[in-house]
Amino acid sequence: MKPGWEIKQIEEMAFIQEGPGIRKYEYQEDGFPMINVRCVQDGFLDMSSARAANTDLALGKWRHFQVDEGDILFTISGTIGRCAIVTKHDLPLLMNTSVVRFRSIDPRLDTKFLYLFLQSDGFQLPLKRLSSGAAIQNVGPTHIKMLSIPVPPLEEQQRIVAILDEAFEGLTLARANAEANLQNARELFETYAAAQFDALTSDSCVVLSSVTGVALPDKGAIRTGPFGSQLLHNEFVDEGIAVLGIDNAVANKFRWGKSRFITEEKYAQLKRYTVRPGDVIITIMGTCGRCAVVPDNIPLAINTKHLCCISLDRTKCLPEYLHHYFLFSPAARSYLSAQASGSVMDGLNMGIIKDMPVQLPSIGRQETIIANVSKLQNAAAELIDDYETKLQGLGDLRRSLLQKAFAGELT
Repeated sequence: MKPGWEIKQIEEMAFIQEGPGIRKYEYQEDGFPMINVRCVQDGFLDMSSARAANTDLALGKWRHFQVDEGDILFTISGTIGRCAIVTKHDLPLLMNTSVVRFRSIDPRLDTKFLYLFLQSDGFQLPLKRLSSGAAIQNVGPTHIKMLSIPVPPLEEQQRIVAILDEAFEGLTLARANAEANLQNARELFETYAAAQFDALTSDSCVVLSSVTGVALPDKGAIRTGPFGSQLLHNEFVDEGIAVLGIDNAVANKFRWGKSRFITEEKYAQLKRYTVRPGDVIITIMGTCGRCAVVPDNIPLAINTKHLCCISLDRTKCLPEYLHHYFLFSPAARSYLSAQASGSVMDGLNMGIIKDMPVQLPSIGRQETIIANVSKLQNAAAELIDDYETKLQGLGDLRRSLLQKAFAGELT
């Protein structure tokens, strides 16, 4: 520890307060603005998801939960560790139980220094180790009061704040540029891929078919997995016949995800749900509208009810063509958006997929489209990887600067 620095318990230096729990009937339309965990972003408040509390309660028994300009708000439920300083433009405002506020109560502690310390690994890592909750992680004032803060002389705190402010301004600009470039790379690829299918519209050789029209004529060529009592959770075993689910298609390419298996005896009952190499799988529950092609080396497997599985007549339609068509064709996206509750496709089901029109060129042209889209997809993936690496690096640099600052190593 550098000369002049002290280690203090946070509760000695700062007022710490958690917001009140609120019951459903205590909300009120056009009442008193009440913040929640989603409102606290890194460095600012976004009130678009805020609700309103009963005004009489907010001005009465909850009056002491109203925040003030300069208070630091810190999320403590679900997403732990986002924080922002309240400005006069954010007021009036009431906390709820997912947020804690900090306020310096000792003239030896600069508010901005405290705000930066709350973002550092030196505070957040030990706090998260104290968190509880199986599904949603939570901490509270009791946990926070167990932690300490390094307190250098006030002039040194202000010097550290000035250095970090200047450095973070540059990092914020670099991050914004990287995020814009990342978005541009994604949009460029999607525009190019869409153009491949747009060109089919004016081609008189292209046949308009449907997913049903390009599937094998066999019964069950378009199918979901077993429903209800056909396959129960307690029938999954540690090894055996694989069971594919949403996680295998959620990245829009086939990936092995969570391991799920059934016994050979159970498979004998469900073998009509067998997934074949080259089948196209589309998610229709949970995260809907993701699509992948089953690889040639797939072991014996079935799919769950969360996937629509399509076995194609490959003399009419190649699996990779339908995969790209589903994801990038403007005609397909327009149909799905209209039929399945918008871009998120919450209402996507097997009936909608079966009826989806498919512009069908010759197999040779399908192969050309697949090659063109795949080539740019690979190039775009390299660009996206580069920008994501840069973003990760900027985040690491920010954490490194904070670590040095509160270790007294920032010169």
